[in-house]
Amino acid sequence: MNALIQRDCRTSASSFFLFGPRGTGKSTWLKIRYPNAYFIDFLKDDIYRTIVTKPETIEEIVHGNPGTETFILDEVQKVPVVLNTIHRLMEENKGLQFILTGSSSRKLKRPGADMLAGRALFRKMYPFTASELEDSFSIEKALQFGMIPLVHDREDKPGALNAYVSLYLKEEVQLEGLVRDIGSFSRFLEVMSFSHGQLLNYSEIARECQVKRNAVENYTDILEDLLLAYRIPPFSKRAKRILVKSSKFYYFDPGVYNTLRPKGPLDRPEETGGCVLEGIVLHHLLAWVEYGNVDAKVSFWRTKSGNEVDFILYGANLFIALEVKHSKTIRKVDLHGLKAFRQDYPEAACALLYLGNMRMMVDDIPCIPCGEFLKKLKPDVLITDQYLTLK
Repeated sequence: MNALIQRDCRTSASSFFLFGPRGTGKSTWLKIRYPNAYFIDFLKDDIYRTIVTKPETIEEIVHGNPGTETFILDEVQKVPVVLNTIHRLMEENKGLQFILTGSSSRKLKRPGADMLAGRALFRKMYPFTASELEDSFSIEKALQFGMIPLVHDREDKPGALNAYVSLYLKEEVQLEGLVRDIGSFSRFLEVMSFSHGQLLNYSEIARECQVKRNAVENYTDILEDLLLAYRIPPFSKRAKRILVKSSKFYYFDPGVYNTLRPKGPLDRPEETGGCVLEGIVLHHLLAWVEYGNVDAKVSFWRTKSGNEVDFILYGANLFIALEVKHSKTIRKVDLHGLKAFRQDYPEAACALLYLGNMRMMVDDIPCIPCGEFLKKLKPDVLITDQYLTLK
């Protein structure tokens, strides 16, 4: 069924990189989008061994398929040495298109790695969005199981998520030699689940993991390079108040977060529901910016005195403040952060997203059902003050 869901990811007539976490549907989407392309899968052991020992095999494949215009190299981070050959082939064959997918940018960012000198664009693919799933989107299921396509259609979703987490520990981290102590990294993944939606405190996390601070910073970099997490910076333009300086951390998918987060008889769903819902909204905002080619950055706003707005979208012709509440009702106190932000930035459009079913206007601030907002957040839609107030 996933193959029939129309994805909003952008293509290009020229060569491009396509990055995204494992299981987000990159390969499936490309095979549908480019049915006549020559597909090279580096996850297949025989192909990997052949190319890693003889990178020029790529050139032989291209020359051996004169009628083919598009060549797709899947999971190219496993064989970064091929980028030198691809670079040369792009120079020599202007009419050919190379699409290089990856679930990690770690090895590709190392010194000496050929990133094709800017001749290939960069694209990202995220897990499913509400607008892609349309009527099959359920915010309740998204909060519990996330939106990874690999998990979406599985009957045993908890089992699929457990296997997914193990896959990254085994294949992407351990086999690639990204960390020396896989046990410490496993503990780190669990400890970081308590930082989901929170300000990053590397020293505190290091104490919990019983490792050095620089190890925690390196592990966090690895999560970002594996596209498994986001660090969101604080918004500080034209600041009128004393603001926090630390970034906030989010795992990229609620299902992954729920799988990593330890649970026990004293844990209540409502204690984590807020940060899980924030993570879903963040994923949609980042996907909307990427797929719609929106010139904007996503950040958050928090003052030292405690006023906070979960997400700020700021860019060319765009200034939006969004507060997210894991509640079906709205209290006056829920609007304090938005009101404080609006005092400092009257130019910004503000809205509160919540789990209720009705659009309301409270103290001149639109309060919108979160599921409704996410389903309407399509790449060709521009979020404006008018958009936030329209039913």
